[in-house]
Amino acid sequence: MKKENNKKPLINLKKSYSKLSIAQKMLLFIGLMFIVISTLPAVMVLLIGLLPTFTILITDPKNTDKLVIVGSFNLAGVFIYLMSVINSFTLHNAFFIVGDIFNLIIMLGSAGLGLVAYYEIPNLFIFISKASAQKRLKTIDAKLAHLAEDWGSDLIDRQKE
Repeated sequence: MKKENNKKPLINLKKSYSKLSIAQKMLLFIGLMFIVISTLPAVMVLLIGLLPTFTILITDPKNTDKLVIVGSFNLAGVFIYLMSVINSFTLHNAFFIVGDIFNLIIMLGSAGLGLVAYYEIPNLFIFISKASAQKRLKTIDAKLAHLAEDWGSDLIDRQKE
């Protein structure tokens, strides 16, 4: 069997970007700037609201699980206010949303909830597994005690040796 190398498309993508001429890069930059300026209220709310996600993307890029969980929670918190900006698409409304401390608490606090979920859900599963194992052990001990009553403890003691 031949193993496929998954890193080649990324290398090819980097090579294809470096093959762009200066004029093509400038055109790409101007196009992106036009998109950012034409959607400035939404971009402003997204940039401010998704700061925790960008921070994790920069500081811990290899931990994709953390990025996905915190990013999803963060995007859920920002989405509420993004819809408000899209409904009335003005810079005044975007500045009002970003300037209100309670809106920022909800946007950034949702990322905090994602971080709590990332760190505590594994502990919750460990706790549930231990509780299940202890319950099963008690059930087995009760069955063993019942067998000891029926057959006598001498037979069970001989099995333990």
